[in-house]
Amino acid sequence: MKLFHKTYISLALISTLFICGDCSRNNGNTNPPPDPAPATNDMEMWMTRGDQTALLQKQTATLSFTTVANANPYIEVDSTTTYQTMDGFGYTLTGSSAFLINNMTSSARSALLNELFGTGTNAIGVSFLRVSIGASDLSPTVFSYNDMPAGMTDPTLANFSLSKDTVDLIPVLKSILTINPAIKIMGSPWSPPVWMKDNGSSIGGSLLPAYYGAYANYFVKYIQAMQAKGIPIHSVTVQNEPQHGGNNPSMVMTAAQQADFVKNHLGPAFQAAGITTKIIVWDHNCDNPNYPITVLNDAGARQYVDGSAFHLYAGDISAMTTVHNAYPDKNLYFTEQWTGASGSFNGDLAWHIKNVIIGSARNWGKVILEWNLANDPAYGPHTPGGCTECKGAITINGSGSTRNVSYYIIAHGSMFVPPGSVRIASGLYAGLPNVAFKRPDGKKVLIIQNENSTTTGFNIRFKGKWVATSLPAGAVATYVW
Repeated sequence: MKLFHKTYISLALISTLFICGDCSRNNGNTNPPPDPAPATNDMEMWMTRGDQTALLQKQTATLSFTTVANANPYIEVDSTTTYQTMDGFGYTLTGSSAFLINNMTSSARSALLNELFGTGTNAIGVSFLRVSIGASDLSPTVFSYNDMPAGMTDPTLANFSLSKDTVDLIPVLKSILTINPAIKIMGSPWSPPVWMKDNGSSIGGSLLPAYYGAYANYFVKYIQAMQAKGIPIHSVTVQNEPQHGGNNPSMVMTAAQQADFVKNHLGPAFQAAGITTKIIVWDHNCDNPNYPITVLNDAGARQYVDGSAFHLYAGDISAMTTVHNAYPDKNLYFTEQWTGASGSFNGDLAWHIKNVIIGSARNWGKVILEWNLANDPAYGPHTPGGCTECKGAITINGSGSTRNVSYYIIAHGSMFVPPGSVRIASGLYAGLPNVAFKRPDGKKVLIIQNENSTTTGFNIRFKGKWVATSLPAGAVATYVW
């Protein structure tokens, strides 16, 4: 019996040890070991789909850096290779945009402006605006700041007045500056006062040489008057679309005329008045890079010129790099591209993201602007002969507002790439155009588009690790890490 008892104890001990397993190493805890730690979410992603089933929608998928290889292409992002510093993304605040916004109820106007220009959770952070100096074709009426009765002139500009802009534009700009005091504002003229022109009309014609000096002072007075209203003007272009004289208003100006005006009048007038507002030439399509190069070839003009501005109604966006290569010390701006009433959401999203957002940034653009900020349901107001189908980023109907494709085109940049961000290198792969930035806070941003007809998987590789992700056909996404 005694021997049996010892054997029983020994078997019991063995049984206990077998069941307990690693009791000694778990301090007697018999629970199973915990599951492996969940994958970390190293990257955030916002997506817009061409079919509008996702509109700047934050995605919930976990995106983790890994070193596990897969068969999909790699988009290499290299923050050690840097290009231009960004000044911002935005729109033209046309006279009509200002009129519509200013006539909303106070609460609706405040909500819209905070959404557009704020930096909170539900804001898209627009950081750059273009305004017209006098009327554009998307103003309710044609006017300048020095209109005179027919047959009369005012070379001393004694009758200069911002009065037309004090009704809507200036109040809206002041509200925007309250939300974002750092926003940059560019002014662009569509036409000088008609008495300065050789055809006496708001449409077409050229600036009379006798009024080059007066027109330079017109710019000076504009900048000083806006500053007196608390609105700093960061930059001016010399003439909107100087080779398109058919708009109302508009004016034609050759490269030689622009060089003469800047060299002998505008630049010296700014210098004499102590004005530091930047002077930007061209402000027209990518089909004629020789125009800004011709102006910059004139050393007398070049000393006053900060850079050149572009639209893309003709030509190829690579024209900006052509000008950069000729004068790498001069800045480049993309200042206008419209979406139209007859365009489709998916078609406009794809074309504008590829050419305007990605294309102009990859071709040295430091400012990226779409055209009109807002219109009414009938694509107005506009001047007689002005654009009848320019679709704003926002459609305003009384105090109600809806967001159009241009809102999302710009928001994919403005919401994530603040001023001071620097474009960095990112590799290209067929069907996946993209552009990358490093923000002042150190985070990296990649805007990428899937041009393919099917969902496409790819890897975003950074410093030897990568995130595996995918985009549906026709979608665009902004990734941040």
